Amino acid sequence: MDNLAYIDDEFNKEKTEMIDGKIYAMSPRPRITHTLVSGNIFGEFRQHLRGTKCTAFCDGVDVFLDDKNRFVPDAMIVCNPDIIKDNGIHGAPDLVVEVLSKTSVKRDRGRKREIYAKAGVKEYWIVDTWGKYIEVYHNQNGWLVLDSTYFYYTEEETTANDNLPDDDKDKVQIFDAIKLSICNNFEVELKYIFEKI
Repeated sequence: MDNLAYIDDEFNKEKTEMIDGKIYAMSPRPRITHTLVSGNIFGEFRQHLRGTKCTAFCDGVDVFLDDKNRFVPDAMIVCNPDIIKDNGIHGAPDLVVEVLSKTSVKRDRGRKREIYAKAGVKEYWIVDTWGKYIEVYHNQNGWLVLDSTYFYYTEEETTANDNLPDDDKDKVQIFDAIKLSICNNFEVELKYIFEKI
């Protein structure tokens, strides 16, 4: 039997993913904010990974996890060059980024996250462009567990928050950068991720 996830259907020009052997059409035209954010993340990854063993990939690269699961993340980092093939990534990336769309929320938060976890993805980001926040999950014994949620604040919002008294119930602790668990000394600032959004 042919491995369904590896079949190249020359007649199917639509961008698709396969989850548990079922083909899902992906949005052919993502919102401009989706494209900007995924591009910003890829740009930050690419810049910081120069000169390292890890490689950043942008949207459009297939990830073949097994014979029934083929995904197309919005961005990813792969540190094992042996799984990088001409037609895509064959195995688990170290870090995967999924930027939510209205049609992908359930899959990205649900079954895809479970499959990524079991395949061995070490870090998983879910990016919400509407709320301007990022959920960061770390793999713990085959489960991607929420480590933290990072909210983007404008300079004005940060200044207003900083000016609140320490005991004010509305004052929050602001984390303006995400430290990647898979790379030493690598942080991505949220202002660059949500730039021009």
